[in-house]
This record gives sequence, C-alpha cells and structure tokens, in this order.
Amino acid sequence: MSSWAIVAMIAIIVWGVVNYAKARAGIVTDEYGNEKIAPRDDSRSAAELEAARRELADLKDRVKVLERIATDSNSADASERARIAAEIEALRTLPDERKKEQSE
Repeated sequence: MSSWAIVAMIAIIVWGVVNYAKARAGIVTDEYGNEKIAPRDDSRSAAELEAARRELADLKDRVKVLERIATDSNSADASERARIAAEIEALRTLPDERKKEQSE
C-alpha cells in the first residue's frame, strides 16, 4: 500500500469521525451549506423555560414593589401624604360622631 493511499484512508476516517461528532452535537447543514444547531423537540424543556420566564417576570414585579416601598416610605413626601391621609380620616369620623351626639 502506497503512502498516498494511507493518507487518503486517514483523511476519510477523520472526516467520518468529525461528521459523527457533529451529528451527536446536533449540528445540521441547511440547503445553502450553512451549519447550525438543530432545534430540539423537547416539550418538557419548553414548558420549563416558559415557567422560568413567568417566575422571572413575577420576581421582577415583586422587586419593583419592594423598591417602591423602600423609597416611598422614607421620603419627606411620603410622611406628608401620611399626615394628610390621617387628617382626612379624622375629618371623616367627625360627622359620624356629630350624628351620634344629635341623635342622643
């Protein structure tokens, strides 16, 4: 066997091993010769991904609320709003007390 035949056989074996590794990794070639990773049809993974996205959105909403609570309750405007709200509530209870006094 000549040395060129040995080189050709080794090249064929290497080509086969490379193509086998690509197939195991899920790499496919499209009609234009571009290689890309084949999409997997794993419904469980898609459901888990959707659940993780929903959980992430919920956690982002919670963080927004916590940030608002942490910043709003410590500001001067927040204490002023709380004072005004307390005054309004005090004024609301006054007519009820007057009605009670008049009915007695």
